[in-house]
Amino acid sequence: MNDAIATGAGAATAPASGRVHGKPRGMRLGRLRPFVPVAVLLLLCIGITLIAPNFLTRGNFVRLGISAAIPMVLACGMTFVILLGSIDLSTEGIVAVSAVALSLLVKNLVNDDDFGLWALPAPILLGAALGCVNGAVHVRLRIPSMIASLGVGFACIGIATVVLGGITVRIADPLIRDIALTRVLGIPLSVWTALGCILIAWLIQTYTRLGRWAYVLGGGEDIAKLSGIPVGRVRVAVYTLAGFFYGVGGILCVAQFGQSQALIAQGYLFSVITAVVVGGTALTGGEGGILNTIVGVLLVTVLGNGMILVGVPPYAQVGVQGALIIVAVALSTDRSRVRMVK
Repeated sequence: MNDAIATGAGAATAPASGRVHGKPRGMRLGRLRPFVPVAVLLLLCIGITLIAPNFLTRGNFVRLGISAAIPMVLACGMTFVILLGSIDLSTEGIVAVSAVALSLLVKNLVNDDDFGLWALPAPILLGAALGCVNGAVHVRLRIPSMIASLGVGFACIGIATVVLGGITVRIADPLIRDIALTRVLGIPLSVWTALGCILIAWLIQTYTRLGRWAYVLGGGEDIAKLSGIPVGRVRVAVYTLAGFFYGVGGILCVAQFGQSQALIAQGYLFSVITAVVVGGTALTGGEGGILNTIVGVLLVTVLGNGMILVGVPPYAQVGVQGALIIVAVALSTDRSRVRMVK
């Protein structure tokens, strides 16, 4: 369901004055639109390098990879939801519950549990289950995705707070910490994990019916129904898949921070949605994908890293991200083919 914007069936034909060399100007701009994020990323890297030459160092590239790992995993799940033309605001809550579950199952300073690496499937399965609940609430109760996911997200944060009683659980399991600290070929395991999630998401998007059907639903739910696609089940499956990635994100949060608490994922939701949209996945659905998301996450991460290197205050960085998402939506939306609806 496109909650905010729907494609107009009767788009007006472009006037003759809008043609350049025999082709409509909108068509020419439409062909260039997918390359805008890549061009912006390259220009941003060049600009930061000119101001802060230490941007192009191996150590900084490793820091970029570490910073991008968690948003990249979460964005893999968010991409599929946005491809439907929906939105998922439960990300931070599901990540928090998954992280809390892992922290209480491995060696910690609160209880005597010590399942080690055997505990890793638990947060992933829990994240997928919560994603399934999220999708079921949206579909079965016919609640807009924004409201349904917002409610599920708040409920998850509440559960995490009650389970921990407001405390922070510190991790004492070296194997879990190694996920963030150990390096293979000079690259942290967390980055390799993110790359693995990208591969899984790309394979699902490209070679499975779920991935193809997500595009069809984003293009038009009525067309999907006429084609015999089980719309409700596809939506629930997509939210379940998103929850799977959020569960993996919970693991990376615990490994990277060495602790868990109810607000461990605070701030990631805005960054993830920004990255997906900036990469070129349209909020209207049916356009974009995982490759676009990779560019979007890199763009947001490089921008944040660059602002730190040049000394931009943290509060100003948030403002820049807000402006960035507005510009991205403006560039990625063909306003000649959409109309606003309630």
